[in-house]
Amino acid sequence: MIVKRYVVETMIEAMQKIRTDLGSDAVILSTKETKVGGVFGLFGKKRLEVVAALESDKKEAPPKRETAVPVETPLAVPSTMPRSAGAGAYRKASTVSNSQQTEPQTDQNEPKPRKNVTVSAVDKSLENLRIKPEALSSDNPFNGSMNSVSAPEQAAAVFEAPQLVVQAEQQRQLERSIREYQGERVQGKEDRLYEELHQMRLMIDKLSKDKSETEHMPEPLEQMLSRLRENQVDEALIEQWLGSIRSQDGEPFSDDSDEELKREIRRFASEREGGGIDPETQIVYIAGPTGVGKTTTIAKMAAEQMFKKKRKVGFITSDTYRISAIEQLRTYASILNVPLEVVQSPGDLQRAFQKLEHCDLILMDTAGRNYRNEMLVSELQALIAPVERSETYLVLSLTSKEMDMAEITENFNQYRLDKVIFTKADETGSFGSIFSLLYRYPLKYSYITNGQNVPDDLLLPDGEFLVDLLLGEQSL
Repeated sequence: MIVKRYVVETMIEAMQKIRTDLGSDAVILSTKETKVGGVFGLFGKKRLEVVAALESDKKEAPPKRETAVPVETPLAVPSTMPRSAGAGAYRKASTVSNSQQTEPQTDQNEPKPRKNVTVSAVDKSLENLRIKPEALSSDNPFNGSMNSVSAPEQAAAVFEAPQLVVQAEQQRQLERSIREYQGERVQGKEDRLYEELHQMRLMIDKLSKDKSETEHMPEPLEQMLSRLRENQVDEALIEQWLGSIRSQDGEPFSDDSDEELKREIRRFASEREGGGIDPETQIVYIAGPTGVGKTTTIAKMAAEQMFKKKRKVGFITSDTYRISAIEQLRTYASILNVPLEVVQSPGDLQRAFQKLEHCDLILMDTAGRNYRNEMLVSELQALIAPVERSETYLVLSLTSKEMDMAEITENFNQYRLDKVIFTKADETGSFGSIFSLLYRYPLKYSYITNGQNVPDDLLLPDGEFLVDLLLGEQSL
């Protein structure tokens, strides 16, 4: 067997090459989309990979036996069959020949082996159907257009046509789907190509600028920039800070540029301080993904408000997905001697508010879910109904990946989101994700937790302290 592989742009081109190389008896084995060319996986072009085969030891077909002239007697037509059914609705005409009469007849009911459909078989059958439209619509099924072919050949073409037509239609649908897919994707491919080229140009410009600046950069400033990049601070934010301290007249950085940069970072952090719970706030919604420490953080916030602000606090939880979460908050409620209500629907929430209306502050714990899924975020919003004197806090763990933190924040940012709480600061030495997140989204950070102890391990926002953590000048 001869097997050949073709990489082409269209199926039509593949058919032409297969006919030229392997002939009309070739069989298409498979077709799939592939990607060729490009540099490091970029700018590759999509092509079709077609595998065709030809049976090399295929025996030649025996010569056709001459058939006798068909009898001109018209065949009986069933009364229930419409004339539009054409020649395929009639039985095969009988032929009489002395040479054929001596041959034994085979069982007509014996199933015949299925023929392999070749490249030319489909085209040939379609061509036969196209040149005989009168045979399918004329009142006389055996008019002049049908007399040009013998009766056995007519019957064989008619009986084999449905199978070949189905396969031809499948082939056309495949080509049509490929064309539609390429048409839909071409715009997206061009957009991605332009974006990749744009990013490459920005990268080249930045490398050129960095090289020029590094040659004239004081060592303390260079070390500080290295520290920021090690903490994965957004490169655009670093460039913004450098732009603020860079000389307008093109002069190199001064010897005290590192102190100027530190002041710029502190200014950024101070502007995004959100403080603790506002004294006028009566309801605080706490949301966040699983495992970030929401319930423990709520207990710390409640203790702070009770012991330092002298406010009467109540708990609500909607985390009915985990029994342990309810029991954990119930334990904290018992220790702090605060009421607890469990809700499952917006109606339950309104009744819980009425029961806790004597409280100065209500802290509501929500279910920890995979909030990288936007649908789950929208479900949560059905319970979080922003009302007057309420705040919504998003709790994120500093041990999470920055990309996951950004995706969760993006989903929540479509709704009302007031402040962010960062937990598990004692379990990481990298704090750049805080600055990157506050740079990308118009948020303010509130508390930072640095342990499991209630109520001690809860830090109020402090821009200078946060910058010292970022630069490694302070530790928790």
